[in-house]
Amino acid sequence: MRTVRGLDMPQGKSEIVFEVTQDELDGYYTAVAHGHEITAQAKSVKELRDNVREACSSYFGSSRKGPGIIRLLYIRDEYLSV
Repeated sequence: MRTVRGLDMPQGKSEIVFEVTQDELDGYYTAVAHGHEITAQAKSVKELRDNVREACSSYFGSSRKGPGIIRLLYIRDEYLSV
């Protein structure tokens, strides 16, 4: 077993990365997985974490090899005047 950012990852498992953005208008968070057709959406970060876990469980099920760790990569736009 190896450790990634303080979390134990079981042998033979991989990491899955979700890019997370927040909509300016409605405030909802959207997470889209890199390399897989998995998405999740929620009003709060806590709810998003739960929804991402559930989406991964549904996608990978028992027939596919699921990730050992899920990483949420938060993307934020910031505009600066010149």
